[in-house]
Amino acid sequence: MGSSNISLTKNIMKQIQPISIWKNGALKTASILDAIIINDNMSSSCTFYWTLKEADTIVSADPDIEESTDQTITGENLADGNVTMSGEDYELWKGGNDYAFNYIAKQINVQIIN
Repeated sequence: MGSSNISLTKNIMKQIQPISIWKNGALKTASILDAIIINDNMSSSCTFYWTLKEADTIVSADPDIEESTDQTITGENLADGNVTMSGEDYELWKGGNDYAFNYIAKQINVQIIN
């Protein structure tokens, strides 16, 4: 039986084979799959909210400024949606992140590469 005793809410993300997405008049590249559980009835189905996003950018600290630190610019969300796992897939899911991410990736037709 499936279980929601995992925490996809810890911002566990997976790197995917980069795909091009047209957003706001520009072609962008999604390389990250992120997901969280938004509903699990604890018996037969679980719904995930997923996002495809650009990779984060790290801006290195300026070595000439004493208190300068690295900064992370969060990648833009390029596509999102919901996926519901039920039936045999839910029963085979033992609460593992990898199983959930692989299920989501298959449903939205992206390939996880890490």
